[in-house]
Amino acid sequence: MKVLITRPRAQTNEFADKLREAGFEPIYFPVIEIQPVENNIELQNAFNNIHQCDWIVFTSVNAVDIVLKISVPSVFSVVRIAAIGPKTADALRKHNIEPDFIPEEYIAEAILPGLGDLRGKWVLLPRAEIAREELPEAIVRAGGTAHEIVVYRTLPAEIDLDGLNALKSGVDVVTFTSASTVENFVALTRQHKLDPLTLPNNPLVACIGPITEQAARDAGFQNIVTAKEYTTEGLIQIIGHSVGRVASALCERIETNK
Repeated sequence: MKVLITRPRAQTNEFADKLREAGFEPIYFPVIEIQPVENNIELQNAFNNIHQCDWIVFTSVNAVDIVLKISVPSVFSVVRIAAIGPKTADALRKHNIEPDFIPEEYIAEAILPGLGDLRGKWVLLPRAEIAREELPEAIVRAGGTAHEIVVYRTLPAEIDLDGLNALKSGVDVVTFTSASTVENFVALTRQHKLDPLTLPNNPLVACIGPITEQAARDAGFQNIVTAKEYTTEGLIQIIGHSVGRVASALCERIETNK
C-alpha cells in the first residue's frame, strides 16, 4: 500500500521508516521547503534581552532547530519554555532543554492555559512567516505581550518526478502534516495537469490534526481521516485503522455476494 509523504524531504526519513515498519510503502513527494531567515537581527536582539521575557513558546520543530543554531542552550535557563507537542519537546531535549509546559492537545490554542497569568508578561514566539494568529491574539487578550519573530519561511518545493509519476499511477494514501502542505500540494498537482480532488485510485487523505483537516476540507478534499494524536505516529495509526476497516468491509461484501 503506497503512502504519499508531502512534508519537507529533510523531515521524511523517520516518518518513512515507521511507515515501512507498519507495512506501507512510502512515496516521497515533498511540496514545501523550509527556508530560515538569515541574519535575523530581530531574533538576536530578543536573545540579548532574554531576561525581559517570561515565556518562549515553540510551535514547531523547525523553530527549535533554527533558533538553537544561533543561540546557546544556557540562554534558556532564565525563561520558561513551552512546546506545542512531543516532537517539539524532543527537539528541545536534544539540546538538554526541558520544556516547562506541553499541552495535552497539540495545537497552538491549547498552549495558552499552561502559561498562567499573562497580565504584564512578555511571550516570545519564534514562528513561521505564515503562522496562524490565534495564539498571539489570545496572549494579547489575556493581558500579555506577544513578541512574534519570523524565523523561517515555507516555500513551494521543486517537483519530485518520481512522486509525480506515482501520483499519476495511483497511490492509496496522501498525508498532510500542515495547512501549507495542503495548499502547496494542490498548487503543484494542478501545475502538472492533475486534479488534486480526483486523483487516480481515489486515495485516502490523512491529516495530522484538526487545523490541517480544515485546510484539506477548505481545499475540497472529502475522503479524509484525522489522527487522534497529532503526530506522525498518530497518522500511521489512523491510516492503519482506516485501511483495516476498508479491507474488512470489502471482505464482507465479497462474502455477501458469494
